[in-house]
Amino acid sequence: MKLASFIAALVFSATGAAFAADKHEHGHAHQPLHGGVVVEVKDMDYELVAKADGLQLYVRDHGKPVDVSQASAKLILLAGTDKQEVALSPAGDKLEAKGSFKVAAKTKVMALVTLAGKSSTVRFVLK
Repeated sequence: MKLASFIAALVFSATGAAFAADKHEHGHAHQPLHGGVVVEVKDMDYELVAKADGLQLYVRDHGKPVDVSQASAKLILLAGTDKQEVALSPAGDKLEAKGSFKVAAKTKVMALVTLAGKSSTVRFVLK
């Protein structure tokens, strides 16, 4: 099975609760700093800023920006029956892609983010 198909299958099988950010106290806030949607995975905050003409992913470790110069990410956007796959590349302090994207409210986004040779799966629901 292709990696993208496998990830898409995970997205479809996930419940709505799996897309919610973890709500617990541990000394740092999970607030968006760039107007996006924030999700925490393994003490790392991922903020996805999704606009029709660009996608940006910011990564923070305990509130501090992470060096993404050697990082990469692949996103799958699911809006109704539409599926779009996007690769993000380093762009300064974030990972980014420019183009045309369907980013309506309730769009589900699955991100496979690779930092320092380690991969994490992050799930977002756009507001």
